[in-house]
Amino acid sequence: MPGRHELTDAEWALLAPLMPDDAPKGKKWADHRKVINAILFRTRTGIPWRDLPERYGPWETAAGRHRRWCMDGTWQRIADRLRIDAASGEELIASVDSTTVRAHQHAAGAAKKGTRRGTNRTDAKHWGAPEAG
Repeated sequence: MPGRHELTDAEWALLAPLMPDDAPKGKKWADHRKVINAILFRTRTGIPWRDLPERYGPWETAAGRHRRWCMDGTWQRIADRLRIDAASGEELIASVDSTTVRAHQHAAGAAKKGTRRGTNRTDAKHWGAPEAG
């Protein structure tokens, strides 16, 4: 029985044929299923790569494979396959993004007290210079 964030046998059977065969520079790939489970765990929990549980192997392996598969199109092939399978032949558009950007509380762009929004700071009125005219 797979863990909460891990692939079932049926899910792995769907993805296994999409995995790349050629390992980098004559090295042997670590188990693809274990690496995908590590990537899924990290994506679903939001933890840093370095905090992956030991059962998934070295975090560097999962992080490196994730980066490599993003660049070589493996994730795109997986997404395409899952879209087609889920829609029974109909193409769907989906997007997944786990990026978080924190902004300072003053970054909202509200007008500051005593100033008008849209006033150009180089405007002569703003700096108290006499008006031309």
